[in-house]
Amino acid sequence: MSSRFDLVIRNARVATAADTMVCDLGIRAGRIAALGQDLSAGHREIDAAGRLVLPGGIDAHCHLDQPMSDGSVMADDFASGTLSAACGGTTTVIPFACQMKGQSLRAAVTDYHARAEGKALIDYAFHLIVSDPTASVLGQELPALIGEGYTSFKIYMTYDDLKLNDRQILETLDVARREGAMAMIHAENTDAIAWLTERLELAGRIAPKYHAVARPLLVEREATHRAISFAELVDVPILIVHVSGREAVEQIRWAQSRGLRIHAETCPQYLFLSAEDLDRPGHDGAMCICSPPPRDKANQEVIWAGLRNGTFDIVSSDHAPFRLNGPTGKKVAGEGASFSKIPNGIPGLETRMALLLSEGVLKGRITLQQFVALTATNAAKLYGLYPRKGSIAIGADADIVLWDTGTARTIGNAMLHHNVDYTPYEGIEVSAWPDTVISRGDIVVERGRPVGQAGRGQFLACARPQYRG
Repeated sequence: MSSRFDLVIRNARVATAADTMVCDLGIRAGRIAALGQDLSAGHREIDAAGRLVLPGGIDAHCHLDQPMSDGSVMADDFASGTLSAACGGTTTVIPFACQMKGQSLRAAVTDYHARAEGKALIDYAFHLIVSDPTASVLGQELPALIGEGYTSFKIYMTYDDLKLNDRQILETLDVARREGAMAMIHAENTDAIAWLTERLELAGRIAPKYHAVARPLLVEREATHRAISFAELVDVPILIVHVSGREAVEQIRWAQSRGLRIHAETCPQYLFLSAEDLDRPGHDGAMCICSPPPRDKANQEVIWAGLRNGTFDIVSSDHAPFRLNGPTGKKVAGEGASFSKIPNGIPGLETRMALLLSEGVLKGRITLQQFVALTATNAAKLYGLYPRKGSIAIGADADIVLWDTGTARTIGNAMLHHNVDYTPYEGIEVSAWPDTVISRGDIVVERGRPVGQAGRGQFLACARPQYRG
């Protein structure tokens, strides 16, 4: 048996969530086999001098080929979505197997595996979405699925086809506590949103900019406080997803200061977009409709501060790929439809890492170690993939990204690999972009160009989460 490495990366400036070092990396059989100086030869070698070498990103909140109830169709399936992710420096994605009301949770998982089979370029796990917590779902299906490696699930407090009432939330959180799963909560007050939406539409205020008016900070604040209260009552950790605003941040900080195990996630749209983007000319404001909506520009600094001070564990894309034009995307309800009929979500799988590395680390807003934690390590721990994923360490999967930080680029949709006809980050200049992306020892992106084969990605069964605090 040969003792040579399959691949050696030399002169690497390696960063983890805790350390930075300059060393060689030896990769064998898809895993990191050695870190050291002057490692022996590899069958293939890469000189990483002058480039950052970081763990592959984990996008722990993205939507791919998810069935919808309004006639809309997501533009990215597991082939285009994981290609786009890899080209952006992400080597693991965790999208959602969504239970529709009246459907078995097990049937949703079976369907989602069929959608992913043979298509993924990189590795993937599944979160569950629980929208119909019947006695059989909570008593049998959900506990069994958690035991099989689907150890996280999402609860919605809004959207008519997905939301749970307070009693259902408590009952579902109780399963998370008993089974050791991670419950993710979309926290917005559904009745307040419905009341505001009805008043706006009666007044003829239906343009995309009114989406933000119908979802003010207080509806996120109230629901965040309620979710925290439920978690305290049940005595279970939770993760509040896609936190957008200062008022929700204040609730989370209050809970964390009291020792409650409240985790939080935010997304690039709350760092780079604002409510003004919903008022772009014509129908273009629709491209930035997501929930919660982007806030004012001052609020962006609140979110940056939350990344620095540890309020947030994770930065995810919340990639929800609906095309701006065409009958199954943002215009599914027709030209000029009310904001309430426009599918929610924006694309961002490929741009998440570069935006945060460029504007966060290279401009001194967060440290390199914080970047690694926010984009990879914390997600691996909270969703049961650590230490296999999320860090550069001996024995871990060789999921590694070599970053070019010496060439400025302007983001344009033409350079991206998703199947969406726009990016909301068009025209933003970044100073970091993945040069080489390695997934389980295989080079899948080389010199910025995809070279990996669709279908090589593996499904990952997740262990129980590793909570902080």
